Amino acid sequence: MQPIISVSNLSKTYASGFSALKNINLDISRGEIFALLGPNGAGKTTLISIICGIVNPTEGTVLADGHDIVRDYRDARSRIGLVPQELTTDAFETVWATVSFSRGLFGKPANPAHIEKILKDLSLWEKKDSKIMTLSGGMKRRVMIAKALSHEPQILFLDEPTAGVDVELRRDMWEVVRSLRETGVTIILTTHYIEEAEQMADRVGVISHGEIILIEDKAELMHKLGRKQLTLQLQQRLEQVPAELSSHGLELSDDGNELVYTYDTQGERTGITALLKDLNDAGIRFKDLQTKQSSLEEIFVNLVSERR
Repeated sequence: MQPIISVSNLSKTYASGFSALKNINLDISRGEIFALLGPNGAGKTTLISIICGIVNPTEGTVLADGHDIVRDYRDARSRIGLVPQELTTDAFETVWATVSFSRGLFGKPANPAHIEKILKDLSLWEKKDSKIMTLSGGMKRRVMIAKALSHEPQILFLDEPTAGVDVELRRDMWEVVRSLRETGVTIILTTHYIEEAEQMADRVGVISHGEIILIEDKAELMHKLGRKQLTLQLQQRLEQVPAELSSHGLELSDDGNELVYTYDTQGERTGITALLKDLNDAGIRFKDLQTKQSSLEEIFVNLVSERR
């Protein structure tokens, strides 16, 4: 299937000489949730701004649903909805008016039924006649999403969609995003909340210093780059790791009551089996065990650190 977004050899260099993006190549599949992660200044917002037609590229091409964003910008832009980081709405307009106006900007005929559906899906219906200035920060962000969806785009960019939103509302918005994907909308989000990507994304891209350093299926990424720890709670305290167990790279807790075995997630079953056998042979008994897997945040921090 043809990707809904195709970025080829994309670069952006400003007049000052600063290179914000360097030879970006990226395909995003129709109907997926793609999370773009990176530290501040990595180039996330620049990349989104170019795809959305806000910033001109220096080199390269971008196709949005098959339409070139430069040569065929009207058709390309009509397929894209953008929710920016900043809450930029007319404070004195009502929710209904501002969302309806956004639809009109794309030359779409009035469609009250569609606007009503969006507002209800985003739990904004009861606020439809309220002025934007009276809404909470979380509600204003929902209005931004409603505005971005008003012209029925096939692609939705969410640039830090839950910045400044409390934890409960953040989780509500995750559900909104998932429901949008179920309607066929392709979603690209940038986020500083790694938990957000871990909860929602199908694939993850990591950008650092203007370069894409990794694109991977989220589950596969965590499988390939993640690590697990097996912690054994001992029945009797140890002063040190016995010499016959040295080949396993075990760590002993400060109080001597736990042994920790760290391994990668690509298959250390034989290692664990051998460890348990050697523990038994050494007469070391444990009363409980637990495992912990690396989070996406830990993987991300390690990846970015390696590039510095």
